Amino acid sequence: MLTLAVDTSAKSVSAALVEDGMLLAQYSQCCGLTHSRTLMPMVEALLRNTGRKREELSRLAVSAGPGSFTGVRIGIAAVKGLAWALEKPAVGVSTLEAMAWHALGQPEGTVICCAMDARRGQLYNALFALRGGQPERLTPDRAISLEELAQEEKMRAGRTFVVGDGARLCYNGLRERGLAPVLAPPPLEHQSAWGVAMAAGDRPGTDAKELLPVYLRLSQAERERQARLQKKGERL
Repeated sequence: MLTLAVDTSAKSVSAALVEDGMLLAQYSQCCGLTHSRTLMPMVEALLRNTGRKREELSRLAVSAGPGSFTGVRIGIAAVKGLAWALEKPAVGVSTLEAMAWHALGQPEGTVICCAMDARRGQLYNALFALRGGQPERLTPDRAISLEELAQEEKMRAGRTFVVGDGARLCYNGLRERGLAPVLAPPPLEHQSAWGVAMAAGDRPGTDAKELLPVYLRLSQAERERQARLQKKGERL
């Protein structure tokens, strides 16, 4: 199975070709350029430099969120367009689950703390345990405060490995609260398209029209609209 996977959920952007669990090629960058400018040239370069054609793809996979509202939409839109044009299935995976695959080199039983900065004093977070050579989910994806996460971690024994574009924020916050997590090294810290492909597993995928973003929280624009409507209702 040949999978084209992409991740645009945060500041970094990446695209990967994975065949039957084997990484053929991956391009990543984190230079501040908009993903709408960089993603498709990366995909084209991947295919060209590996000698593969779009028609050879078995499916497409994308990080469907949580993450940057704009970034997630860019990835979803790109994969939808490719899937429709090529008549290929698409798989949307949790951004947090995808980054958990970066912990494969850790000892068996390690708790993987996946973290993204959700702003407003919260993290997008999910916990996994490394069992049998792959991440096993312990919690659902959620928006949680560092204080709540620290209280959970204080009740848990063993090694905690922190990964994700919010890993440093999470790591520092847990240490300030008396915990001793292990921070992912820089090459593994940010999300990757390889992780997206691994999280997709052997799932055959669905029609592109069923591919939807997962935000966990309302966008700022939606929150402001609700506040205006509430204020207007209070005046009536």
